[in-house]
Amino acid sequence: MADIYDSIIIGAGPAGLAAALYNARDRLKTIILEKFYPGGQIVNTDRIENYPGFESISGSDLIEKMKKQAENFGAELKTGAEVESIVKLADGNIQVNCGKQTFLGRSVIIACGSDYRKLGVPGEEQFRNAGTGVSYCGTCDAPFFKGKKVVAVGGGNTAVEEALHVAKFAAQLTLVHRRQEFRATKVLAEELMQKAGAPNSNIKLKLDTVVTAIQGGNRVERVSLRNVKTNNEEILPCDGVFIFVGMIPNTTFLKGFLDLTEAGFVKCDVGFLRTKVPGVFVAGDCRTGAAMQLATAVGDGVNAAMMTKQYLRDPAWWNKPISDALMPGEW
Repeated sequence: MADIYDSIIIGAGPAGLAAALYNARDRLKTIILEKFYPGGQIVNTDRIENYPGFESISGSDLIEKMKKQAENFGAELKTGAEVESIVKLADGNIQVNCGKQTFLGRSVIIACGSDYRKLGVPGEEQFRNAGTGVSYCGTCDAPFFKGKKVVAVGGGNTAVEEALHVAKFAAQLTLVHRRQEFRATKVLAEELMQKAGAPNSNIKLKLDTVVTAIQGGNRVERVSLRNVKTNNEEILPCDGVFIFVGMIPNTTFLKGFLDLTEAGFVKCDVGFLRTKVPGVFVAGDCRTGAAMQLATAVGDGVNAAMMTKQYLRDPAWWNKPISDALMPGEW
């Protein structure tokens, strides 16, 4: 008979590793299934300065510490394990299918993360790192471009909000958007237009424009732009490029099993991270309402692990509304 795990965690990014640490430390039989290698998006970050407790640390170093900590308490990690489907069995257990291998668990935490949506232009992959000039997170990397000239790309809520944040550090920020109108909410768009139109503003707008290439030597030095209405092209010197064109959650394998938004994010109750399937939690950047930050992903993992313990203790808890389910200190 196959081993039955107390907790199966799908994804070995910050959320998954944090959940594994807490579950394993509670002596729950825990396994992490990872498609590639531990870390997710954060391993591409060469310098993290906004994670509490570390003045500066690389993403790869932080993940290695988290991985060892979880394993030291007994969590298993299996890489090269791509989850293809999940099935809730009649006996209440949950079957996770990875090709020819299957795993049985009393509970599951979905922590498969999201990928940044790419522009797909020449130079994007070559310079994909804040240290060489391409970033996908203004909140994370804006301080590294203090006093620099940068280009931001996008027109939605995240793009406008992140661009306004980056502009607090950059000497000059040029926001490139392929349309004339922003998709961001009215209040955000108005704030952007007001600040861009102010005297001596360091924010410039390039509307009806797309980036066609990112160029440089050892790091970003310029971008190529094209006006989509006139087809006129220009070269814009810059020190970095922030790309804010959305996220793609890694949730294709969950279609038909969990409720997903149109964009593919897992629907859940944001208090206890419960999905529609009893025993299946979600944590990190693949869920609705995620803040897309390292610290919040770790917090999600901890929360999901704590709720896993509650569910395993009392499965009837699953159907209790948030207001009646649990109050702080009621463990």
